Amino acid sequence: VQLQASGGGLVQAGGSLRLSCAASGRTVSSYAIGWFRQAPGKERAFVAAISRAGGNIYYGDSVKGRFTISRDFAKNTMYLQMDSLKPEDTALYYCATDSWGSRLASNAKDVDYWGQGTQVTVSS
Repeated sequence: VQLQASGGGLVQAGGSLRLSCAASGRTVSSYAIGWFRQAPGKERAFVAAISRAGGNIYYGDSVKGRFTISRDFAKNTMYLQMDSLKPEDTALYYCATDSWGSRLASNAKDVDYWGQGTQVTVSS
């Protein structure tokens, strides 16, 4: 299983970015998917997740109302739309997949698969 994240970059505060994570070896329609981030000197934090069947969507408190997680079954890709970005959103963003959305939402250390990070930098 490989997860290839992309879409990071430098953006001004208040701007938007959309992160993508293309999956191979596992279908995003059959597993829970999620996004995490880690800022320098801080621990990894949960950002967003969708349960396997899509019935449950989870967001971290700091991104609720600004970020939207989604997936495209045809492209086998997950997305994170990030709007109203703030300097405190600056971090390395990772995608992940697991059998259970609740495990992603609980920031479990041993989720099934991780993608490589994509850097998001928000300037003030």
